Amino acid sequence: MPPEFAGLAPPAWLLRTLRPQRAAVNRAAVVRAAVAMTLPLAVGLAVGEPAYGALASMGALSGVISDTADAYRMRILNIAVPQLLGAVGVTLGALTYGHGWVTVGTLTAVALVSGMISSIGAVASVSGLLLLLNAVIGAGLPLPGAWWAAPVLMAGGGLLVLLLALLAWPLRSGVPERAAVADTYRAVADLLAAHDSASPGGPDGSGSTGNAGSTGSPGGRDLPDAPDAPDAYDAARHAVTRSLNQSYDLILARRARHHGRSPELTRLLAQLNAITPVVEAAPAARLSGRPLPEAIPAAVRGLADAVAAGPTAAVAAVAAVELRLPAPTSEATRAVDHALRHAAEVVATPDIDPQAIDDRLGRPAALGVRAARAARDVALSGASWRYGLRLALCVGIAQVLVSTVPVPRSYWVALTITFVLKPDLGSVFSRALLRAVGTVAGLVVAAAVLSQVQRGWWDLAVLLVLAPLIPALTPRGYGYQTAAITPVILLLSDNLNHQGTGLILPRLLDSLTGCAIALVAGYLLWPESWHTRVGTRLADAVEDTARYVASAFGDGTEPAARARMRRRIYRDLSVVRTEFQRALTEPPPTGRRAAAWWPLVVAVERIVDATTAARVRVGHGAPPPDPAEVEHVIAHIRELTEGIRRSAVLVGVRADLTGPADSVLEPLRQEVAAARAVASPR
Repeated sequence: MPPEFAGLAPPAWLLRTLRPQRAAVNRAAVVRAAVAMTLPLAVGLAVGEPAYGALASMGALSGVISDTADAYRMRILNIAVPQLLGAVGVTLGALTYGHGWVTVGTLTAVALVSGMISSIGAVASVSGLLLLLNAVIGAGLPLPGAWWAAPVLMAGGGLLVLLLALLAWPLRSGVPERAAVADTYRAVADLLAAHDSASPGGPDGSGSTGNAGSTGSPGGRDLPDAPDAPDAYDAARHAVTRSLNQSYDLILARRARHHGRSPELTRLLAQLNAITPVVEAAPAARLSGRPLPEAIPAAVRGLADAVAAGPTAAVAAVAAVELRLPAPTSEATRAVDHALRHAAEVVATPDIDPQAIDDRLGRPAALGVRAARAARDVALSGASWRYGLRLALCVGIAQVLVSTVPVPRSYWVALTITFVLKPDLGSVFSRALLRAVGTVAGLVVAAAVLSQVQRGWWDLAVLLVLAPLIPALTPRGYGYQTAAITPVILLLSDNLNHQGTGLILPRLLDSLTGCAIALVAGYLLWPESWHTRVGTRLADAVEDTARYVASAFGDGTEPAARARMRRRIYRDLSVVRTEFQRALTEPPPTGRRAAAWWPLVVAVERIVDATTAARVRVGHGAPPPDPAEVEHVIAHIRELTEGIRRSAVLVGVRADLTGPADSVLEPLRQEVAAARAVASPR
């Protein structure tokens, strides 16, 4: 851009908000959306009841939005459970249609419940969304037929999406859980092959943490608007964490019912546990300063192919790998060699005794017990109450507004709030902005459709074109999803209220009003929503890291418990990264303050890596550190925790972390010193 126009460039946080995400198109989901949303309307037109068909197509739209899981069993939960809550919502909304303050009170109460249950998990979040969304539609549109017709039709449309997904079950190319475990092995292979620019540095941490050291001033005043891109090793480690989380979550979803009885599940769990020692050995190999021979990641990729091939072909596949590994020459390479050979042995074992595997997760409680725990946690959680109250306040204001202002009965204001005010789906501020932009784009398409296309059979041709855009554009960002959904839902709702292009300008005003209410009553009035929570969550992760260091050297913690602790820390840090990415889309000063925490997130991850590497080296022949040396490091990590909790602005210090240069803790001391150089108490 020419210098004279530099001042006109959009701010970095706005560009990050509007930038589309890269995502592959799910062709099967595209086809399902086209069929599931067009077929009900076609049936309705054929029998002379287009309003009934439009209701079923609306239900299919919610099913398309929920159709995000890869595993078929998870699809049943992701689609069927939200449809049940959605049927309850539309029933409550339809029963209160046109009842003034009763409608206001009912939707406000539904919003409170919807917001509170959204904190339970992903399925509960979508269920809460559909509960409120369908209640708003039922209370805002004149629905045809008896009171039970709308919930049956809308739930039937959503279940049609599930049926179409399950039709492909016999034709699936592989077991999703098996494919997930194989992908985890491939991610580990990439981790072993990755190299970064990190090199051991002095006690001040220079050169030892890559991006963690390139922050500008310690106080964060000169930090860039966005963090530097992670190096190859960091990126590969994040990919391993995500893949492990996904694989364990898929297996955990089946274990309550199948644990100990499904040979396939037992084998996959054993294979997943077997790759964990390889993951733990990777930091030791990295910190050794010498790249691993290509034969090692190649062997892991061969094991991944063996896992994907299934039990009948795994033995032959492992034999084809042959594990021609170079002779180990250090504690780190011995750890990698030992872990890799153990993983190969597990992958090649066709029948595994469920009692013999090292169960690193523990069997989940029964469904009833977990439901009772979730209900108790929601009822006693301050965070769930606060979110429920925020959502209820905004929906209540919206309903009072549309009930008192002489405008057409507009469900679109509360509908906009329902979609925007979902903090678990991203920044409320950025979603409000994207909602406004996406609505404008969608209304342009809707105006062309409603003005040029005659209602009736031509609607099917329009749906065949527009419906597939929803699953195709949704992964690219919320604004793109809004632009795809808006013309579809306006087309379907026009089959109910027959207002044509008269809907366009009111819906634009309604959307902007809903965004304004969400921003003021659901965002600006609640400081916790626009103050970044990165620091608090990171402090908790650093505190857990101190306990992890203690468990690694001498407090009697079992290896399986230590592995669970390490994975929990990485999960927590993954949540911190997600929160960090959301905070970056907030306007200044929130986004800029969040960017200041990035080097510390990287530093803490590398502290965990260095701890694991030291433990692995000790387990394979290196002299253990002196207990006083361990306590000295732990004390500095705990001081770091206190510094993070106290400081709104990061202040670095030069930490006194000296010790024997040949100690296994030397790399750990360097990483802790680098972290202290970023954030310490004043």
